Amino acid sequence: MKISTRGRYAVRVLLDLSERDRGEYVPLSDIAKRQEISEKYLESIVSLLVKNGFLIALRGKGGGYKLTKRPDEYSIGSILKVTEGSFATVACLEDKTNQCERIAQCKTLKLWKGLQEVIEDYFANITIQDLLDDSTEADNYVI
Repeated sequence: MKISTRGRYAVRVLLDLSERDRGEYVPLSDIAKRQEISEKYLESIVSLLVKNGFLIALRGKGGGYKLTKRPDEYSIGSILKVTEGSFATVACLEDKTNQCERIAQCKTLKLWKGLQEVIEDYFANITIQDLLDDSTEADNYVI
């Protein structure tokens, strides 16, 4: 599994907003500048985050984005599921129902399912707050 820039940048956006959370809307241009990410690319990411209830958007003067929840309520897993779609380690695990014609005799399926579960558990147990709280350990997280 490879995490795309969309997933990594979504985490960075939520982290950025969490670090500056004063209940006010933060303009996308400010986030883009601080994170050194194209504003145009961030538009598609924050749109996805708004659509899935991670952010609130306000257009116009004084507008921007703000969090819908506290930083400890955003798991990295939930963010990545929205942006990446799946933690599937192999194609046959991408859908809820495995459609592989070799499923009955597949000797490696358990291996790939196990790896996927480890990945899901790992990301489910890290929150944006964890990254804020423990900057020395957070540097060890690959995002």
